[in-house]
Amino acid sequence: MRIIPYEEQYRDDMIFMVLSAKDALGRIPRLNEDLLDVKKHYLQAGTGFWLALDEDGRVVGCVGYSLEAEPGVARLHRLYVKPALKRRGVGSALLETAEAAMKARGIREARVHLGEPREQWFESYAFYPKHGYREFAPRWMRKEL
Repeated sequence: MRIIPYEEQYRDDMIFMVLSAKDALGRIPRLNEDLLDVKKHYLQAGTGFWLALDEDGRVVGCVGYSLEAEPGVARLHRLYVKPALKRRGVGSALLETAEAAMKARGIREARVHLGEPREQWFESYAFYPKHGYREFAPRWMRKEL
């Protein structure tokens, strides 16, 4: 597996992976609008978005971040991993890549908004604390970088 900055040629494969990940969790597989135009919502906005690719060049994960209005604070978005590859380090590698990029940019705090009901987002509520994130408001976690 390798992590790369977003490239448009992987757009459709990424979208399929995200919809599959949502479906595997029993959610209605709707697509977030920002994923239809990653260049506009992340790259042209001066933030970042990464893809995890397997040995065949297929998208198996993704993550991005945006800047918050509060200086030095960023928000993580769209951390998804192909269902068959969960708990194999893909999500951790993506998160570490995003955090390193944020830190290099001078961002001091990363935040993530988690869904509700909590039972549907149980993986996120277990994943982020393992990586140093702590809840600071209902459905919100943060980490000092």
